[in-house]
Amino acid sequence: MVERTVRIGSTHGLHARPAKLFTQAVAASGASVTVQKAGGSAVNAASILAVISQGIDHGDDVTIVVVDGDDEQAVLDRLVELLSTDHDE
Repeated sequence: MVERTVRIGSTHGLHARPAKLFTQAVAASGASVTVQKAGGSAVNAASILAVISQGIDHGDDVTIVVVDGDDEQAVLDRLVELLSTDHDE
């Protein structure tokens, strides 16, 4: 298990497009991944509805936890990169 907290980089938060990119990357990884907004509950990061329902905005901190993957650290690094990038430019 590995985890890291990352600040959301997309100007408009984790709305449909960046959430789709994120959840697709989670699903493709084959790992079990949760995402949790500070002060919120951890949700399945492969579920776009669960991720969007968190109301994650630009500048919010979220914690990603990756377990049961072939290369958990590489998966985590890729997901952190996706969330810290501004996909609204």
